[in-house]
Amino acid sequence: MVYSLSYQAYKYEHGVTAAEQRATDARAGAAAAALRDLRLSLGRAFHPRRRVRPARAAADAVTASARVLSGVR
Repeated sequence: MVYSLSYQAYKYEHGVTAAEQRATDARAGAAAAALRDLRLSLGRAFHPRRRVRPARAAADAVTASARVLSGVR
């Protein structure tokens, strides 16, 4: 909203009411939540999750390397 300069000067001198402060806090909270959601969604878009090997495949890889090393003797 755009207020006249005289109204802005009055508000600066007299402060805001509790209702105005609550409304301002609510708007700031809504804006912060929207920014957080945007940051999270953009983060997922530009940083896709890394592919992780299944636990079973990782365990098989460890035992296979141990078998190879023991057979090298």
